[in-house]
Amino acid sequence: MAVQASALRPARASPDSLHRSARARTLAKLFLAALVLALFCLASLTIGARSVSVPTVLDAVTSFDPADGDHAVVLSRVPRTVVGLLVGAALATAGAALQGIARNPLADPGILGINAGASLAVVVGIYLFGLGSAAGYLWFAFAGAGAAAVAVYAVASLGRDGATPVKLALAGAALAAGLASLTNAVLVSSQETLDAFRFWQVGTLAGRGWDVIGAVAPFLVAGLALTLATGRVLNSLALGDDVARGLGQNVPLARAVTAVGVVLLCGAAVAAAGPIAFVGLIIPHLVRIVVGSDYRWILPFSALLGPVLLLGADIVGRVILPPGEVQVGIMTAVLGAPVFVWLVRRRGMAQL
Repeated sequence: MAVQASALRPARASPDSLHRSARARTLAKLFLAALVLALFCLASLTIGARSVSVPTVLDAVTSFDPADGDHAVVLSRVPRTVVGLLVGAALATAGAALQGIARNPLADPGILGINAGASLAVVVGIYLFGLGSAAGYLWFAFAGAGAAAVAVYAVASLGRDGATPVKLALAGAALAAGLASLTNAVLVSSQETLDAFRFWQVGTLAGRGWDVIGAVAPFLVAGLALTLATGRVLNSLALGDDVARGLGQNVPLARAVTAVGVVLLCGAAVAAAGPIAFVGLIIPHLVRIVVGSDYRWILPFSALLGPVLLLGADIVGRVILPPGEVQVGIMTAVLGAPVFVWLVRRRGMAQL
């Protein structure tokens, strides 16, 4: 009877087999996310004030004819789509990394004041030096983003408990408000600066060419590589500083390395497309619904799904008010705010 009972008892899967099965499912989801991104890239090339067919896109890419107007339309949309890919991946990955550093689900480049610092620095560059290109904006954006990140952490570190998640969020919100006031003060004092800045400030992918891509792409790629490599570190930090130290992590160094990657991503993204909100806030929350709390998966999924949101918002902005278009920075706010409210109201989504 004992033998029969043993034979009837279902065999238990080993931990290794369960781990391999979970990893295979996550890789399948990652492949699906990449496929969705490819579809949105194709939609970005085909949909607009003048829509073109998929075969026309393929012909334009493989055998471009300068005399064909549809081919010219496709060619003009390619750099816009590439900028959307790079900026969307940068903002979403930076948002996920910031939430890991701060252990705060509301952390993102906008709320923590990093985008505001980059914007103020760009305004100062336009006002003092007459900057007018992404290559010129880039270094000022880096300087402003880095200075804002250091200032937020320094303010939040004051006091007995150090830089707690709540103090980081409060310091970031206060700094963002102060930097926005300084930005407005510079703008109202110079009509020329206001004219140069107002369209960039809204956040847009339109009018960005290969010169912009060439200027920001090396920094975005470096920032993505550095940030994607910090998944294991962020998993340790998510457990708390004491536990992370117990696991052998150098907590200040880990935060500093991750912050460098975030500054590279935010500075280059803001220089390329202006300050765009909600991408770095929403995408990491959506990703956690799909893959859980492991940052080794959250970061690459964010890098794939961030461009999906940004390109999707750009596509909707092109067709919602023909023959004109609504800038992508406005559309991400319109589309992102209801989604974020829904996420906040979900049980358990207010915590990491």
